[in-house]
Amino acid sequence: MRTWTTLALCALLAACASTPAPPQRADALFDDARFTQPTERIDARDVFALTPEMRDYVHKEIARFVRYKGSQYGLYDALHDTGVLKLEYDAAKTRNASQAFDARAGNCLSLVLMTAAFAKEMGLPVRFQNVFTEETWTRNGDYYLAIGHVNLTLGRRLADVSAFSEQTVTIDFLPGQDLRRQRSWIIDESTIVAMYMNNRAVESLTAGDVNEAYWWAREAIMQEPRFLSAINTLGVVYQQHGDLAQAQRALEFVLAREPANVRAMSNLASVLYARQQPVAASEVMRKLAQLEPDPPFGYFKRGLAAMHDGDYRLARDMFAKEVDRAAYYHEFHFWLALAYVGLGELDKARAHMAIAAENSTTRRDHDLYAAKLDRLRAAAPALIRR
Repeated sequence: MRTWTTLALCALLAACASTPAPPQRADALFDDARFTQPTERIDARDVFALTPEMRDYVHKEIARFVRYKGSQYGLYDALHDTGVLKLEYDAAKTRNASQAFDARAGNCLSLVLMTAAFAKEMGLPVRFQNVFTEETWTRNGDYYLAIGHVNLTLGRRLADVSAFSEQTVTIDFLPGQDLRRQRSWIIDESTIVAMYMNNRAVESLTAGDVNEAYWWAREAIMQEPRFLSAINTLGVVYQQHGDLAQAQRALEFVLAREPANVRAMSNLASVLYARQQPVAASEVMRKLAQLEPDPPFGYFKRGLAAMHDGDYRLARDMFAKEVDRAAYYHEFHFWLALAYVGLGELDKARAHMAIAAENSTTRRDHDLYAAKLDRLRAAAPALIRR
């Protein structure tokens, strides 16, 4: 997948204590005593660790490609030959290298980690890159998630004259990417590990496991204290746990370094309202409206409200506005299809449901949309209920 950052959450119960100024060091934000120990092993050494099966795969399967194409293109072809590894893109869960290999599936971050693990075993230097893309969003219940994208470049073997000379190979797991036109910047390995930990924190959070989310976010910050997305996630974890003073400190820590960070700003406003500080919250919301007059999912929320009220025409217009600025986000097309069902325009409903299925990023969503598309042939009224 792509990397995730949490945005707005629903408000929690109010607390009244004042909050001290945010600390200078990120690790001063931790409050371990409020949480029980994690049930899952959380260790950065596991991120790139190879299993015996993976080593066997490198020295047998990948080696066959290397003999004809060289190390870099041999690895590239071994990963992209569907008859060999049969990788599947699946954004449902972020996996480490060995988990992605075992599942033969993963999001772009998981597949980057797996590729890097193979490259390390082969003695190839690896360079990680954060790819600049237009900001896209997804949601999971009351969580709104900003999606980023990463890839990696393979250099020559360390024995070569220059590890990153002209002959480098970039591997990207999103289909249809024009690598020549990509804008990206190099990130440290510590950052890619922190991204993995942060994704796991967000996934734990959306699954309702706040305790596990704390330890994943904590480890992400330990790996790279400058990765502010993880500190934003920590703030949301504290908020969901009911530790509002700690949440405020974490979010203010982010904003002290990035005053225009709209994700942290939105979360901070929610915390301030929950702490019964409406004046401070309103000021944050005023600044947020200036920076982001049309927030992500704003039209979508209005569309959902219109669907609830049975106003399918307004719902159609709102969902269409979201499609206009996120042409390939599956959920917008799904709900636009349902609005067309409500309006009796079944041809358009089928078209948008097909787009939703085509652009789904998890097996669950794909199966859901495919089933709805089949039912559209019978024009079942129950389609409007998800």
